Amino acid sequence: MKSVLKPHFRSLLLVCLVSTGSAWVQAGTQAEVFKSPSCGCCGKWIEHLQQNGFQVNTHEMNDVPAARKKLGMPDRLGSCHTARIGDYVIEGHVPAADIQRLLKEKPKALGLAVPSMPPGSPGMETAKPVPYETLLVQTDGNSRIFAKH
Repeated sequence: MKSVLKPHFRSLLLVCLVSTGSAWVQAGTQAEVFKSPSCGCCGKWIEHLQQNGFQVNTHEMNDVPAARKKLGMPDRLGSCHTARIGDYVIEGHVPAADIQRLLKEKPKALGLAVPSMPPGSPGMETAKPVPYETLLVQTDGNSRIFAKH
C-alpha cells in the first residue's frame, strides 16, 4: 500500500509516536493490590497509582502477610500492602515513578519494596518526610538499592 503522506510528514508522525509511545504503553497498566480493609494509607497509595495512570483492582483481606508470602516477597521487607503489577511484586509505599522505571527497564527480579511505612513516601505524606530507599528485590530474596528518596 502506497503512503499518501509526504516523506517529511511521515517522519514527523514517527517522531511523535516514538516520543509518546512510553506514555501509551504505561497508561492503563493493571495493578492488583492486596490490603487491609481498614488501612487508610493504602488507599492513599492506590490514589497515587491511579493519578499516575495505573488501573487498580483492590483485594481487601485481613491477612496481607499471607498474600505477601504467596507472591514470594520476604516478610523482612514487608509493609501494609502488597501488589502485583505486570510480572513484578510491589511491596509497600513504592513511588509510581519507580514502578514505571521497573516496567521500562525490565530487570530480572521479583520486584520492588519500600519496607515499613516511611513518612513522606506516597500515601504517607507528611510535613516531616524522612529519606527512604526503594529496594530491588531479587528472586532469591536479596535486595539492593533501586532508588533513593
